[in-house]
Amino acid sequence: MTARICNIASPLVELARRQPDTPAFLGTYLDDLKSFFRIVEVEYRYSYRELDEESNRLARGLARLGLARGTRTVLMVPPSIEFFALTFALFKLGCVLVLIDPGMGVRNLGKCLDEAQPEAFIGVTKAHLASVLFGWAKKTLRYRVTLGTRLLWGGWTVDRVRRVGEAGEPVLTPTTADEMAAILFTSGSTGVAKGAVYTHGIFTAQVEQLRRIYQIEPGEVDLPTFPLFGLFGPALGMTAVLPEMDFTRPGSVDSAAILGQAHRFHVTNLFGSPALLRRVASYLPKGDSFRLEHLKRVISAGAPVSPAVLRQFIQLLPPGVQIYTPYGATEALPVANIGSDEILGETAALTEQGKGVCVGRPVEGMQVRILRLSDEPIPAWKEEFVLPPFEIGEVVVSGPVVTRSYYNRPDLTALHKIHDGERLWHRMGDVGYFDDRGRLWFCGRKSQRVVTPERTYFTIPVEGVFNAHPAVLRTALIGVRRDGVMQPELCVELEPKQRPDRRILVRELAQLGEQYEHTRAIRRFHFPRRFPVDIRHNAKIFREKLADWAAQQPGEVAP
Repeated sequence: MTARICNIASPLVELARRQPDTPAFLGTYLDDLKSFFRIVEVEYRYSYRELDEESNRLARGLARLGLARGTRTVLMVPPSIEFFALTFALFKLGCVLVLIDPGMGVRNLGKCLDEAQPEAFIGVTKAHLASVLFGWAKKTLRYRVTLGTRLLWGGWTVDRVRRVGEAGEPVLTPTTADEMAAILFTSGSTGVAKGAVYTHGIFTAQVEQLRRIYQIEPGEVDLPTFPLFGLFGPALGMTAVLPEMDFTRPGSVDSAAILGQAHRFHVTNLFGSPALLRRVASYLPKGDSFRLEHLKRVISAGAPVSPAVLRQFIQLLPPGVQIYTPYGATEALPVANIGSDEILGETAALTEQGKGVCVGRPVEGMQVRILRLSDEPIPAWKEEFVLPPFEIGEVVVSGPVVTRSYYNRPDLTALHKIHDGERLWHRMGDVGYFDDRGRLWFCGRKSQRVVTPERTYFTIPVEGVFNAHPAVLRTALIGVRRDGVMQPELCVELEPKQRPDRRILVRELAQLGEQYEHTRAIRRFHFPRRFPVDIRHNAKIFREKLADWAAQQPGEVAP
């Protein structure tokens, strides 16, 4: 049987052929050469033809340096036209792209790179300097390419790669659907970062899922505030606006800049983490009538979006436009989907009653089951493991966007994958349940549940009850061992500028908890100044760090 030819760079080649002058990217930059007296903002347009030609130049140059089909290549370049051109050049060559969050810290970066065993390293000067100082992947690296001036580490500059690849035929390696395209490392927000193996077929399936779920049409304009989602733009026929922001701090974006770009370039699709949505939504004063008239949808992922943020952000949208909160993970995305109409009209009230967060119904082509809780590997599927509606267990998924393994981590692959004949199930590491209408409810991370002698507490159902307090921005359930016994306790982060009387607040929080059986026993509260969160979305809470901190604190106990 002949393997299906599939390369995720193919849509770019086709767009460059059919509509060469359509912008692939739009944006602005500040130019201080246009005037002696002021800095001038200049708008730029970068067409599909230009992106295709630039990625061809880079692909030819990289090939002459020595990169080839299957070469594992680390890319450490900030989101920019260079980042996207290099990414498509690597895909065209059939190289394996290795992407790692730079914010995970030097030690974890080193571990990830040692696992990925890259043969090539493309990055800015700072990244190369760090790789030399800390010896990242020194046993396997053979090729280096620097954006900027080449220094002591040798290799080529991107300018040289471009010059060497100036002339030649277009490049598009006939990779297969099952051929490895990338190793994408998870954020490691609840444990060790793992390199999920992506094939060209998985990328292609994701593109088709996103097109179908959100009815994205060619010619739309996208504002992707998460770099990886920017790669989907050319595949979906969208023009991407490169946002003016620090991608490692979405919760601290310049709201005026984001809103200005969305308005100026008639953006129709916006992706933003919950932290970014909260920041932008709180920017405009109450009563301001400003609306993003061209938006057709907003997509937010990475963590649950609070109903309060949804209500606030919707004020920026035209009537009828929704905020969608798809459920998934690096290893499987998208899995389920729900819109703000259903959340605000029905499920948000249940979240405040401790029912968890509804993430919607599984999307077409995805199968989702709830399994009896276990922290051990499950080598083979058994139907008897599946739980009925309303019983909380582990979420497992199967479908065309599910990755089949972690690179060089057979132990974690065995722990997270379940074989079921020809089908493979992925254990999401999340807990949840189905209701009687086929909707999936998210109840938190399995590793962050708190097990006491009396019962098991799940983070999201507990936190939903206390998050309803008007002075509370968010809460985090933690387990603290006191006198040898595990206790459920709560960390509380207050809304900005809120300075309530602490004794009154603790009493009110305890009264909220007393309404429900699963929160009644929580009587000790902690008030850290700020929650530690992940670098990627600024939304996933490091509850383990909070638990370590709280174990050294007496906390405040409700009377």
